[in-house]
Amino acid sequence: MLKTFSITDIGLKRKLNQDYVFSSEMQVGKLPNLFVVADGMGGHKAGDYASREATRIMIEYIEDCQEDNPIVVIRKAIELANSRLIHKARECEDYAGMGTTIVAATIIEGCLFVANVGDSRLYLLNEELRQITKDHSYVGEMVRMGSLDEEAARFHPKKNVITRAVGGGNEIQIDFFEIPLSPGDVILMCTDGLTNMLDDSEIRLIIQKQRDVVEKAEALVKAANENGGLDNITVTIIENV
Repeated sequence: MLKTFSITDIGLKRKLNQDYVFSSEMQVGKLPNLFVVADGMGGHKAGDYASREATRIMIEYIEDCQEDNPIVVIRKAIELANSRLIHKARECEDYAGMGTTIVAATIIEGCLFVANVGDSRLYLLNEELRQITKDHSYVGEMVRMGSLDEEAARFHPKKNVITRAVGGGNEIQIDFFEIPLSPGDVILMCTDGLTNMLDDSEIRLIIQKQRDVVEKAEALVKAANENGGLDNITVTIIENV
């Protein structure tokens, strides 16, 4: 059984929310549940369109897909969203250069299947908070190479430069992860509007202090805004109970 809650917030500095979130504990196509967090980028309204449209295309594809393998289903859905965004950008100058991050997840028989492109994240919290996804970003690469630590990465001037995006090119690289779940595990999906405002230890403490999924998500957004709210903030909390 899953308990879930999603929230998206414009933050304190942006005039437009370019994040988008989809959450379904019910079946979507052949997937028993589906969760998607997207963070769009581009000119005026292009990022908003990219995150919303990529998610819509994915859901539409998944609803009709007859494939049983969840990784294949999600891969094809993201690839289709990628090609459609590229086509739209070529067709309409207002959308040139748009793209979006995607982190998508489904839980099947106690196993978490995750896909990600960009720097939106999925974490697993049990005894500790562990980032499952890898940031496809300039500073993410520097952290992995050991030339930058996590704390410095949060304040690096190029922290928003991502190296992969849906809509970013004809060839899209998608990371996939399969994680066995245990009862009591908590999953956090979020955009960088959260992780640029709070470090992992702060996130873990906030989640552990709150009683239910609604309070956990709302407390994270509140804390991110109290720390500056420099970007849109999107959070999905999933409890495996």
